[in-house]
Amino acid sequence: MTTENKATVIQSLQIGLNILEILAKEKEPLKFTDIQNLTSMTKSNLYKYLSTLNQFGMVYRNPHTNTYILGHKLVQLGNVALSQSSIIEVVIPYFKKITEHTNLTVLLAVPSMQGPLISYILSADYGINIGAQMGTHLPLASSTGVIFSAFEKDLQLKGWAENEVSNFSEQELEQFKKDKEKTRELFFASKTEPLIQHVSSYSVPILNFNNELLGAITVVGITETVPKTADEPIGQYVLNVAREISAYYGFSK
Repeated sequence: MTTENKATVIQSLQIGLNILEILAKEKEPLKFTDIQNLTSMTKSNLYKYLSTLNQFGMVYRNPHTNTYILGHKLVQLGNVALSQSSIIEVVIPYFKKITEHTNLTVLLAVPSMQGPLISYILSADYGINIGAQMGTHLPLASSTGVIFSAFEKDLQLKGWAENEVSNFSEQELEQFKKDKEKTRELFFASKTEPLIQHVSSYSVPILNFNNELLGAITVVGITETVPKTADEPIGQYVLNVAREISAYYGFSK
């Protein structure tokens, strides 16, 4: 006889959280009837939930339009959550696992006005000259650059990308366009690094709930040791790590 361990949930809390999730996904004010249609709840039950959520600042009811949106309390809680853990603090334990699993150097690049900025590096034990260090801006031709071009929505980076592209030959530009399209589809980029010979890198994006690029995870090593596709074991491992971190920030593909 076996006993299954099932997580104990409070159904009423689960229902309330589901209402909040619906309001978040719709991204526009909803009327009572809209929420009722999406939840299939009775009017009396839904009214009780919305009244309670409104009382605690989790939702806001506009008295003029009789519509509901997410409340100020959620903004406060979200800001507290973000302040408690920077992206560097979040990725450190994951990066340790990556280096242990792959024996490759791993770095975090975050958006800046001048393109991808290396903000954290964890080197493999044997060490390797990756041609970059903390504070280095990575070029568009790098795997990290391709990730940023494929997923970054910030128009402030448009100038950086246009300036980099202006230095490409027609052949390089055509190849870059193909790489960018493939990266958008598969969520990875692999390149021989332009900064130093015999070194290659593999990059994957970290995205948030709004599909915004928070940064890129890049593994770097001798060209023969770095995966060329996401299907290779190391490629799958790093891609799964990025998905887990992105899920922490609310991303759902």
